[in-house]
Amino acid sequence: MEFTSPQAQQRYDAVVEAAARTVVGLDFDGVLAPIVEDPERAVIHPGAPAVLRDLARTVRAVAVVTGRPARQALALGGLDALGAELTEEGRELFVFGQYGNERWSATQRRVVSPRPPAGLATFERDLPAVLRACGAQDAFVEEKGLAVAVHTRRLPDPTDAFERLVGPLRDLAARHGLTVEPGRNVIEVRSPGRDKGDAVRTLVAEQHAEGFVFAGDDLGDVEAFRAVAALREQGLATLLVCSASDEQNALVDLADVVVDGPDGVLELLRQLVVDAS
Repeated sequence: MEFTSPQAQQRYDAVVEAAARTVVGLDFDGVLAPIVEDPERAVIHPGAPAVLRDLARTVRAVAVVTGRPARQALALGGLDALGAELTEEGRELFVFGQYGNERWSATQRRVVSPRPPAGLATFERDLPAVLRACGAQDAFVEEKGLAVAVHTRRLPDPTDAFERLVGPLRDLAARHGLTVEPGRNVIEVRSPGRDKGDAVRTLVAEQHAEGFVFAGDDLGDVEAFRAVAALREQGLATLLVCSASDEQNALVDLADVVVDGPDGVLELLRQLVVDAS
């Protein structure tokens, strides 16, 4: 792992000291699971369940905070079974899906979710015409219940298609009272008013946390990073981890630690468990 400053090393040491009172938040795609062309095949890294098990035994709580629907993250991560195992040991695992709009916990074992946002159905009705106008009619459209994600990864030039689409989709979303969340070759359209930063603040309040670690990989994690940085100003021990890639570097300048994809994230978490033991 690569610390971005001497202060970052000190922040890591403070988190180690406060590990038993610390919550660890983790994005799913690009952090626990490698990025793949088909998002429905983005299964968790094979080494992740064992690391999450050891981590949950070391810290106050572990939470997966993702743009994916919670049920999808549970299935792709095998998190339901892991949560059941941890509950027997008195440990807790959370999943906050769709940027915190959905919530699941190992103790409750059910997904709590609001109704789809007003305007989403009409947005989906108008979406094909916008895709055709941008020459991106073959983009993969993922319906997520509370949101719609337009993936450009399968197109011949994913980056160019993304750049052509993001403006028109932002305009279309605004006309329907929705907001846009750009990611790694994906543009997600959802209801405004809630983001991953809200999930961070909820976890801190409910768990009475004295420390917080968050690992993310793209623009959808910026609000979580900002929330953790604000908690740092309030005296919490914090660590911000960027799972870096060639596709996205939006979090590098905000991070305390930069690692190489899910392999690097898991290596850091293993080291955290060892150092806190």
